[in-house]
Amino acid sequence: MSFESDRSLLFVPPSTQDRIKGVLNAIVVLVMYGDYQSQESANVDRLIKVIGRQLSVSLGENYLCFIFRHFPQIQIHPHAQRAAQAAEAAAAQGQFWQMHEMLFIYQQELGNGYLVEYANRLGLDISQFLQDLSRGRYVNRINADIEGGLRSGVEAAPALFINGIRYLDRWTVKQIMAAIVAAND
Repeated sequence: MSFESDRSLLFVPPSTQDRIKGVLNAIVVLVMYGDYQSQESANVDRLIKVIGRQLSVSLGENYLCFIFRHFPQIQIHPHAQRAAQAAEAAAAQGQFWQMHEMLFIYQQELGNGYLVEYANRLGLDISQFLQDLSRGRYVNRINADIEGGLRSGVEAAPALFINGIRYLDRWTVKQIMAAIVAAND
């Protein structure tokens, strides 16, 4: 089955403070801890998009809620923390999901110059974006995500929780979809 018997539970419950696609009172809430420089995180993010589209067509738009939380693994991904800050700086200008997408698409190019280029492509206020990055305005938020992940047993990204229970099966559309459907039973 998709969940091991020593279930890992989500320590920090989903809230309006999270980066959310969908509605918090959805039947199934997915929480992903991810790292923008991790290829596996990008792959899982793509799988969840596919699953989300399929489920919204068959079960309605309010069936699934997706929440992304930051879990940059700076010891192996030197640009992940700065990329997370860029996503949050974009969020301050109403463009979190657009930047989120761009960071995963171009995850091999996450140096500071590239982050500014992505912000420019999204039409962000570059001056504000740069101020937010240079002042480390969102470091505490990212650290809170990391701390919540650690308290939920997350050691590496990606990590996925379905209705508060850690998903520990294979990263395939079929397996994740089965776990989502089972979570509704």
